[in-house]
Amino acid sequence: MLLAQLGVPFELVTLDIVKGETRTPEFLAKNPNGRIPLLEVEPGKFLAESNAILFYLSEGTAFLPVDRWERALALQWMCFEQYSHEPNIATVRFWLHYAELTAERRAAIEQKRTLGYAALDVMERHLESRRFFVAERYTIADIALYAYTHVADEGGFELARYPAVRAWLARVRTQPGHVRSPRADARGGVAALDDG
Repeated sequence: MLLAQLGVPFELVTLDIVKGETRTPEFLAKNPNGRIPLLEVEPGKFLAESNAILFYLSEGTAFLPVDRWERALALQWMCFEQYSHEPNIATVRFWLHYAELTAERRAAIEQKRTLGYAALDVMERHLESRRFFVAERYTIADIALYAYTHVADEGGFELARYPAVRAWLARVRTQPGHVRSPRADARGGVAALDDG
């Protein structure tokens, strides 16, 4: 979404994680962690981890606050996304739509949902008195949190009880260049910047 909002041309390479396409020797040479997303900044130069990619792409743009405190707050919310939000909300969605729902995973869903709702509770309280997560304007913190929040229903999370979160989702959707993620699509990609 940030690439589109910046107007940066790129090529999206789709990989199927369920089929192990990020575990091949060719992919592991690009990212030893074998995960997506992965950004090819220039031929042979790769950057992994979604929030590192957002930080890199937003440098020098309105999406990354210049003010030291506001920048730290953006990073704070991006860390919250990685540690409290994504491991619960995104994981349940993945298990229900793409992975084998083993007995172990089935048993873990309730705990994941409890933790996912706790993350949504934090977001709701924060957004009750704010339009966006940082500096009252749209930043990479919003992009990071939007990614799995806008498809949380696919993991069985009911957003009806979160009016502030729903209003924020609507505000994000009105941002220039907004691109909605494909629903129920486990495939991810390697984005390569197109310099010409």
